[in-house]
Amino acid sequence: MKIKLLTLLFALWCLSFSAFADNHEFESFANEQSRLMHVAYEKKDTKAYSQLLTSFLKRYNKLSAQEQKQYAGYLSNSYYNLSCAYALLNQKDMAITYLDKSIKAGYLNYAHIQEDTDFDNLRTEPGFITLTQSLRRISDYPYILEHAAAYNRNDTRLVPKFAYQAASNPNLVTLRKALNLDSIAGQGNQVSKVLNLMYWIHNLIPHDGNHMNPVVKNAMSMINECKRDNRGLNCRGLATVLNECYLSMGIKSRFVTCLPKDSLSIDPDCHVINMVYINDLKKWIWVDPTFAAYVRDENGQFLGIEEVRERLIEKKPLILNPEANWNHKQSQTKEYYLGYYMSKNLYMLECPVSSEYDTETSVAGKQIEYVKLLPLEYFKQATDNKAVSTNNKSKVTYTTYGTNNPNTFWAAPEK
Repeated sequence: MKIKLLTLLFALWCLSFSAFADNHEFESFANEQSRLMHVAYEKKDTKAYSQLLTSFLKRYNKLSAQEQKQYAGYLSNSYYNLSCAYALLNQKDMAITYLDKSIKAGYLNYAHIQEDTDFDNLRTEPGFITLTQSLRRISDYPYILEHAAAYNRNDTRLVPKFAYQAASNPNLVTLRKALNLDSIAGQGNQVSKVLNLMYWIHNLIPHDGNHMNPVVKNAMSMINECKRDNRGLNCRGLATVLNECYLSMGIKSRFVTCLPKDSLSIDPDCHVINMVYINDLKKWIWVDPTFAAYVRDENGQFLGIEEVRERLIEKKPLILNPEANWNHKQSQTKEYYLGYYMSKNLYMLECPVSSEYDTETSVAGKQIEYVKLLPLEYFKQATDNKAVSTNNKSKVTYTTYGTNNPNTFWAAPEK
């Protein structure tokens, strides 16, 4: 089954901390080679395909290490599709060899391999079984999440209390008035206001996961820069803007970085969404401005991140709002968005201690604190729950507290 080049875009959807410079010349070359390889795959012409791959590798190997990382998806897909071609020709050893190359180059879609009919004649081959069993432990995301179910609710290690900036803060007052947020939120209940603001941000600013956010990272500045330069924000930027809009309305919220296990340190992707406390419901709910997404149970009850994670593990019903989409170009399904993408990224969670205006703009001497919720199964458990580092360039000091206690992480805001 041909792997579409579009999967490379999806793999870069929500890069939140880093971005790469574009190499448009190589990208054009790689797209054309991919097209020609697809033709060779369809014809099962492994000789022509191999020649195209050799030509691709000659150019790819001349890229910088950073560029190779950026365009690794082209390489892994090229190996994968050649493996498929050999499998269809019943050349099993060659098919397994190139599948191995694909995985080593970064192809991690275990679920796709399991459903790919091109490999049906390899299912009982020892080499294929060995490769896929090893891959399952690093990229069968529902399987990995199930093994990360256990927390320690008796973990009493010191973690700072979460704080929420008051709506009376001058910056938040200015934001609320300048953007006319009361009108946008509407006159409905708190859930209605929360969703109206989410849709507004989703429609106002496109998602761009391939580039870094502006240097000044507050809602007013980022919205103005996006309008001026006709640009978008990555998921972290969108969640930051929405978070400050909520705070300005007196709605308690945080932005949460949802992270994969990534035991091989090859997955730069994560996703950032908002958790919003609904006073009437006395609970947090899931709000994702990137995909205009929220989640409910079979009874229509709004769910929070913790509940979605638990239900994925326990295989309980989840309902994704039908209008969830990416940039009004790609509709989201529950199976992909929750069953695959967020299953990968709900392994561990992190958010700032203080939810406030301009949280992450870098200013020399600034100190930013985070709390990370780790499952007991995570392979990098630390005896000391406090990690401190200072960025040599920005001179910002980051302190991250680790906890295995979800009660600490999901503590309700104090009144």
